[in-house]
Amino acid sequence: MTLVCNRFVRNTFTLLSAFTLCIFAVSPFALGEGTRTWEQSKFDDLIKGTGNGVAFPSEGGLELAPAFKSLATLPSTYIWSIASDAAGNIYAAAGSPARVYRITPDGKSTGIFEPQELQVQALVVAKDGTVFAATAPDGKVYRVTPSNKSVSAEKTAKGAKSSKDAEKSAAVANDAPKTPSAADSWAFSVYFDPGAKYIWDLALDSSGNLYVATGDHGEIYKVGANGQHSLFFKSDEVHIRVLALDPKGNLIAGSDGSGLIYRISPGGEAFVLYSAPKKEITALAIDSAGNIYAAAAGEKRPNASSLPAINISVPTPSSSAPSASVGGISITSSPASGPPLSSTPFPAPGGGATTGSEVYRITPDGAPSHLWSSHEDLVYALGFDQRGRLLAGTGNRGHIFAINGVDDFTDLLKASASQITAFAAAPGGGLYASSSNLGKIFVLGPKPEPEGSYESDVFDAHGFSRWGRGSLRSEGNVELYARSGNVDNPDRNWSPWARVDTSDNSELNVPSARFVQWKAVLHAGSAAPKATSFLLYYLPKNVAPEVDEVNVQPGYRYQPIPHVTGSEPPAPGQPRFEPPPPAIRDRDSIGVRWLAHDDNDDQLIYSVYYRGDGESRWILLKDDLSDRYYTFDSSQLPDGGYTVLVVASDAPSHSPGEELYASKISARFEVDNTAPTIENLAAAVEGKKIRVRFRARDSFSVIKRAEYSLDGGDWQFVEPVGQIADSKSEDYDFLVAVPEPVMPPPPVASQMSSDHVVVVRAYDRFDNLATARAVIREK
Repeated sequence: MTLVCNRFVRNTFTLLSAFTLCIFAVSPFALGEGTRTWEQSKFDDLIKGTGNGVAFPSEGGLELAPAFKSLATLPSTYIWSIASDAAGNIYAAAGSPARVYRITPDGKSTGIFEPQELQVQALVVAKDGTVFAATAPDGKVYRVTPSNKSVSAEKTAKGAKSSKDAEKSAAVANDAPKTPSAADSWAFSVYFDPGAKYIWDLALDSSGNLYVATGDHGEIYKVGANGQHSLFFKSDEVHIRVLALDPKGNLIAGSDGSGLIYRISPGGEAFVLYSAPKKEITALAIDSAGNIYAAAAGEKRPNASSLPAINISVPTPSSSAPSASVGGISITSSPASGPPLSSTPFPAPGGGATTGSEVYRITPDGAPSHLWSSHEDLVYALGFDQRGRLLAGTGNRGHIFAINGVDDFTDLLKASASQITAFAAAPGGGLYASSSNLGKIFVLGPKPEPEGSYESDVFDAHGFSRWGRGSLRSEGNVELYARSGNVDNPDRNWSPWARVDTSDNSELNVPSARFVQWKAVLHAGSAAPKATSFLLYYLPKNVAPEVDEVNVQPGYRYQPIPHVTGSEPPAPGQPRFEPPPPAIRDRDSIGVRWLAHDDNDDQLIYSVYYRGDGESRWILLKDDLSDRYYTFDSSQLPDGGYTVLVVASDAPSHSPGEELYASKISARFEVDNTAPTIENLAAAVEGKKIRVRFRARDSFSVIKRAEYSLDGGDWQFVEPVGQIADSKSEDYDFLVAVPEPVMPPPPVASQMSSDHVVVVRAYDRFDNLATARAVIREK
């Protein structure tokens, strides 16, 4: 038999009993405030999940990422520059330890050069396979070439600037450790020593001229194919960080300090194309149309803080211990034994950046525009894929972004390393990418991955819920899966992944629970797969509201609070904020205030009842209240003791018969609206004093205090007989000294009476007042 509960139980039977019946009449599977939805389509929502072979366009959705695989993991921790030759071999400039590696297209790596300096910072490869490698700090440009024999000191010194330089270069060649197993096939020599503190980048033009960007004095050197060198350009910046050549043979250079981008003609005439809002240009790339793309980082302010450092100690056989900070990464090489010696400061690309990066485009006519920015990612490298899209390699999360246009980008990939530091062309239209922390070489293919998967973040329904239909708007071959559980970690005994048949909009075949997660699997095919949005319908199980506290304040009135219309309700599981109503002192009112909540975030309505001492029936004061307070006139209640009952219902959020209730009873309070009485008031003169006697009596509460006034004077407190006021009836007996009269002028004095007037008043515990008056006539 189904019991139907009225929304509120009236006076036909005791409300508490009715409340109990209502709870048992509602099905234990009653469901909460209608159907709710969980939708994910925006970039900011989807990026919280975990993708494998899946890219995230900025406009939202999912698509297959380019094929991406690790080709080689090198012994060095940091790779700062890479270049490739016509055969697809990769050459990597590395640090910790400093090496130049040669990696074949099948991933076999060989160390071909091992300098004494701390880092191999940059390199380029000439058409004939010659590798030019720049070291730092206090570095040089080395020429590394294939050979069948090791390099002699004389060959090393050939082409040096002077006999003194020749001796210095020969010493370098003799003292530098030979690369194991590579010394027989590769030879090296000092090609150019700029005498600068740092060498940051190299560029090689079609005529074989090598451009060397240096730091400490912001100079660029030009070294001809014949080995002759000259100062090509000197700026007023401290460092020239990056170099690139445009289609007309102009050298494009980016600085650190003011974030300047220079265009320098082959004749050495320089023009500042752009002063970036950031302090440091960290990467450059130029497309075939002559558009210049530049990445910048760091704030233009003195003493800008550096990136969080990663401190690494690398034992070296040398007696000195240089230290470096490369791209926000602090590197220290310590002797194999003994304490480290003095270190050399080593500023690095992005070292002052704490607020991410920006990318700009400068058109061939010199017009700049802002393309992309990130507060989290620092751009180390720029390049182009087979489609001509601009790619940005970043740290310190190891992401690669494709920048399609103004604020239009795709988060393509996340590498298993902290920083993507460089790009180079790969065979078949692919792209090589290098990384630091760990030192790896990756291949980014021209085609997408054959399959990609995405797992959403965990959704919390904030209560046990039943899952309805789930739909994934998609194109191509995309599969949808789901799983659920009752703890927030899916690895802790959740249900297994269950495939969802999206063809007929089926329900999720997963257990009802509090948490749920979805997964999409994208398969390559004739039509490119893409998922644009996921939508899940769910129904939380209804739970009864809870009344947490009920407070009754006799003598106070609550001021109504204006309701704000048009505001959105809070998200599921978030409490509704309701400011407390102001309480105003009003002895004729009784204020009731309560706290209540609903775990389903259902809308609640309330009823307020009262019951007197010894009574069994609750009497309704007010129902259909949406506010959590109520004030009523105390005269509605006879004198006596009472309790208040507040009943909360989630009926506004449910169909009739599915609502649930909760209630709470207040602490006992008393109502006393009747003033006490004063009986047997008598006053008489005794000598020079007046004796006053009276009895104060109240029908409900104790007499709190009594006072008297003689001849219109100030009120004076008087204690009862026995001194303690603790009874509904108190007797008072006291003497009042008669003051000496102040005589007015004779005409008035003749008209004065010698009578006295005594007025007494008494208060009960609720400040109800009684007064009486007695006249004493002197004889």
